[in-house]
Amino acid sequence: MKSIFFLFVYTMLVSTGTFAQRIVLPTDSFIIHGKVAREVVITLATLDAFSKVMIEDQIIHNQKGEPKDTVTNLKGILLKNILTPVEYVFDKPRQLNEFYFVFTASDGYRVVFSWNEIYNTEAGNQFYIVTEMDGKPYKELDERILFISTADLKTGRRYIKGLQSIEVKKLE
Repeated sequence: MKSIFFLFVYTMLVSTGTFAQRIVLPTDSFIIHGKVAREVVITLATLDAFSKVMIEDQIIHNQKGEPKDTVTNLKGILLKNILTPVEYVFDKPRQLNEFYFVFTASDGYRVVFSWNEIYNTEAGNQFYIVTEMDGKPYKELDERILFISTADLKTGRRYIKGLQSIEVKKLE
C-alpha cells in the first residue's frame, strides 16, 4: 500500500512539473495592437530594414538577483525606433500618461511597461529587440524575436523570448 501511495505522489509531482514548464515557440513576427489607429505587424523582413546597434554583453539575473545566463555578441534595434510608425489613439497628449504596453511571448509570459517608461526615461533608451546573439542572426535563434532591457537590475524578469505581441492599453 505504501508503494502505491509513493507511486501516486511521485506521479503527481512529475506530471505537475511537466505541466508547469512553458514552451517558447519561435516567432517570425509580432503585432502591435490595441489603442492604436491601425495595427502594425513587424516581421523579420521589417526588422531587417532598421539599423542595428551593438549591445553590451548581458548577465541575465533571476528575480533573486542570481546570475542565470550570459548573452554575448548582441546587436539590436532600439524599441522606440520600432514604435515610430505607431499612431496612438488619444484626445489630449496628457492621456499618454495613462497608456501602458503589454508585451506577450509565445508561451503566454507577459511584461508591462508604461508609456512614460518607454518614451520619457533613460531606461527607455535601453529597450531593444535583439537581432543577433552569440554571433547568430535572430533567424537562427530558437525563439527568434527577443526583447531585452539592458537597464534592469534583474534582467530575467523582462527578458522576453518569442515576442508575439505588444498590446497598447489605456487605464480606465
